[in-house]
Amino acid sequence: MRKQRKFDDDDFSVADDPSFEKFLDQPDTWDENPDGPDTGDRWSTWDLSSPTERGPLPHPEWVVTELAAVDIERGMLKTGKEADVFLVSREVPGTEIGVLMAAKRYRDAEHRMFHRDAGYLEGRRVRESRVMRAMTSRSAFGKEAIAGQWAGAEFGALCSLWEAAASLGAPAFTPYPVQILGTEILMEFIGTPDGVAAPRLAALRTEDADLLDLWEQLVLGLRILARTGYAHGDLSPYNILVHEGRLVVIDLPQIVDIVANPNGRKFLARDVHNVLTWFQARGLSGVDENAIVDELAAEAGLR
Repeated sequence: MRKQRKFDDDDFSVADDPSFEKFLDQPDTWDENPDGPDTGDRWSTWDLSSPTERGPLPHPEWVVTELAAVDIERGMLKTGKEADVFLVSREVPGTEIGVLMAAKRYRDAEHRMFHRDAGYLEGRRVRESRVMRAMTSRSAFGKEAIAGQWAGAEFGALCSLWEAAASLGAPAFTPYPVQILGTEILMEFIGTPDGVAAPRLAALRTEDADLLDLWEQLVLGLRILARTGYAHGDLSPYNILVHEGRLVVIDLPQIVDIVANPNGRKFLARDVHNVLTWFQARGLSGVDENAIVDELAAEAGLR
């Protein structure tokens, strides 16, 4: 498989850093198990995730569940404030069974920057008061708990949104969540079979796109989000991908429960404003921003 093109986010791009060494050239510290596979970086982790830590049923046909499969690191796709995303292939050696996935790995407490988490975490609760106190005080243990909660929140949201779209007969507007293991989420790779990632909406050449169709896809996705009680929380043209005409919303760790969060409507309105501003700057007209926010709030049951 040839080397992959990187896509970056608004924080930092590995493609912009000439000193960055390809992940495949770095020492392998991923799987130190002496019983590791002869080929690949680790055995498939599918059997390590419980049924509730796997994506919604029925699993898409492309999901590889064979225990003989191995995971092979193919390089870094992007890096962000809280997590890095890698390209991973899961394949059964000696066969044609294989698939590319995006592996999102949240960083440990010493290397991540959850600098905006307080507002997003309002309305989220954990059962143990000890954990809640640690999260509030931002102790080392509390930061680890926050990382786990953000990973769990993103995986849970992806599952809920995938199921909600399916129940409404609507096309999926988020990547399919394959599984979660600790603070690693494996999900559908949005791009070409040779590993070229789909461009972000912000980088899209508008002359090659149907803006009205993309806007309608996005509004449908926002309606499904609202109907399930969520706002993205940080939606922008930088965390929306466009692949072969399909609009895909990514980066959901900060997803907001707009009913439980006292600022839920503000997050909802900000999401709409951020994306509508981009579309309007490129020629989309005739959209009433306040009406869209009111409609989404009604979908969520907000008064």
